[in-house]
Amino acid sequence: MCLHLSRTVAAAAMIVLTGAAFADVTVSQSNDPSTLFGEQFASLFGAEHAAVNALAESQLSAVANGVARSRVQPGGPAVLEYTDAWLATLPEPTGDAQWECLRKAVYFEARGETLPGQFAVAEVILNRVDSPDFPSTVCSVVNARGSGACAFSYVCSGYEHMGDAEARDRAGRIARAMLDGAPRTLTTGATYFHANYVRPNWGRRVQTAAIGAHIFYR
Repeated sequence: MCLHLSRTVAAAAMIVLTGAAFADVTVSQSNDPSTLFGEQFASLFGAEHAAVNALAESQLSAVANGVARSRVQPGGPAVLEYTDAWLATLPEPTGDAQWECLRKAVYFEARGETLPGQFAVAEVILNRVDSPDFPSTVCSVVNARGSGACAFSYVCSGYEHMGDAEARDRAGRIARAMLDGAPRTLTTGATYFHANYVRPNWGRRVQTAAIGAHIFYR
């Protein structure tokens, strides 16, 4: 939006600044078309230069670098680091039923993975929530069943005791950060994953990432 505004401001400034310049050029008494063209070209670039110089520094930065897009929501973590040290800086995690469902999914599906691997599993679940092809809540996604099978294997086992306190806390912090809008940059929109030692027949799905023992697809 800022980049678009910058371009609009620059374009408007160019129109204002170039209007008079072109009026002067078009009444040139030269009979040489190339001379007239050169004068118009010089006027155009001069006006553009003036318009750019009139922009604020923040607008110039947006024009030069573009505007970084992020999925972070207001109040969510502005920076995401895949380290225990960063997770420890977050408030003690709490949440509603959706947080609890995501925490359990990360714990049971990925607690043996690296931190990026655990975040990636959370990404898949939230990508499904955002997709019209899946249920619209975390708990519905996690507990989904189809053709007699569970979408997430631990659900079918019925075992929900999170006995590893450290892993439980880590999963809770990951779930909280992701639900609060941390960027999803690891899996490029993946909505499926499987362990690298199995070969499911998933048709035309495209692999988007391989992180730890998991391969991700959309």
